[in-house]
Amino acid sequence: MSEEKFDAIVVGAGVAGCIAGYVMAQAGLDVLIIERGNSAGSKNMTGGRLYAHSLESIMPGFAQQAPVERKVTREKISFLTDESAVTMDYHSEQPDIPAKASYTVLRNRFDPWLMEKAEEAGAQFIPGVRVDALLREGNRVTGVQAGEDALEANVVILADGVNSLLGRSVGMVPPPSPHHYAVGVKELIALPAAQIEDRFNLAPGEGAAWLFAGSPSNGLMGGGFLYTNKDSISLGLVCGLGDIAHASKSVPQMLEDFKQHPTIRPLIQGGELLEYSAHMVPEGGLEMVPSLVDDGVMIVGDAAGLCLNLGYTVRGMDLAIASAQAAANAAIAAKQRQDFSSSSLMEYKRALEHSFVLRDMHHYRKVPAMMENPRMFTQYPRMVADIMSDLFIIDGGPNVPVRAKIMKRAKQVGLINLLKDGIKGATAL
Repeated sequence: MSEEKFDAIVVGAGVAGCIAGYVMAQAGLDVLIIERGNSAGSKNMTGGRLYAHSLESIMPGFAQQAPVERKVTREKISFLTDESAVTMDYHSEQPDIPAKASYTVLRNRFDPWLMEKAEEAGAQFIPGVRVDALLREGNRVTGVQAGEDALEANVVILADGVNSLLGRSVGMVPPPSPHHYAVGVKELIALPAAQIEDRFNLAPGEGAAWLFAGSPSNGLMGGGFLYTNKDSISLGLVCGLGDIAHASKSVPQMLEDFKQHPTIRPLIQGGELLEYSAHMVPEGGLEMVPSLVDDGVMIVGDAAGLCLNLGYTVRGMDLAIASAQAAANAAIAAKQRQDFSSSSLMEYKRALEHSFVLRDMHHYRKVPAMMENPRMFTQYPRMVADIMSDLFIIDGGPNVPVRAKIMKRAKQVGLINLLKDGIKGATAL
């Protein structure tokens, strides 16, 4: 380990850490990126879908050379009961506008590519090293302690993931609330590319993103997801921790039952399990965003709780990338001023406030509370499935008006509940 003092040390080599290192190194800063895993992305398990706009603004045309899997052209959302599914399906051959595209990615392929770009720009990367503590002089962070090595820096950027122990150690991240987190589990299932395209009605290179609400999370806050890769499928689910004590089965069992659902089973039939992973997921929205800046330190990405689950789409990587860019620019400006105090680094927070990151987080601040409504994952999927069953099953019985069929099922949820939930949902979104 070098005895020099770095301009910046980045802890964590996910997309946020890689981008922070890349932007600062491009500006000529002496940057060290430290990763506990054996390689960049080795501990990450994003579903995963990358909305390209934020990375496109930093690396124009990145998708032409990056190891992305498929360009998403088909969107699906399903309400699942134990035996049925009601699905909305949207497909579009979108115009080739890079900033509006999104891609499925595998993090153990994508993150190392990002790290290569950071290293090409001049950043130093050390994998397989755990940062045990932050060095401090008074209230100011001055570096990191990694084993027996004390490494000094003018600024430290924490990109150490959803459970930011380092951010918590200096009082920036508050104690965790179960209602702010979920556990995600995922299997990577190998299938030939042609079979994936046949089963999901895709052209070569096209991909599908499919979200599920209802039975996958055992009626608790959460849901299932499926993303098509080049020659594999990412299949998994997320279950909120706030009420997990009330679950009637374990999370691994939820995933196993999800795989056996009549909608899912034919899609993965014959596939080979390549990988199983589990990880914590930030779900608290704006309410869980910590103090982002202190003397000599900034927090980015999942460590800062920057994730949006709107039910119909889930975003994390685009927020992480934009936050990393903003933090890197704040560090660059702080070096020019030779002022690494919290007031100087506050430029980072102001940049987030003026960007889509905190604007979107603020706009959707009521969504997490809305998503904790148990009816969203129990009664509403059942109501929708029953309505569709009433519409499409013909058995020779007396004909009932469609209006009456719908009203019958709506009353099972309760008209007052429908009204309250509708108003709350419209307000939140």
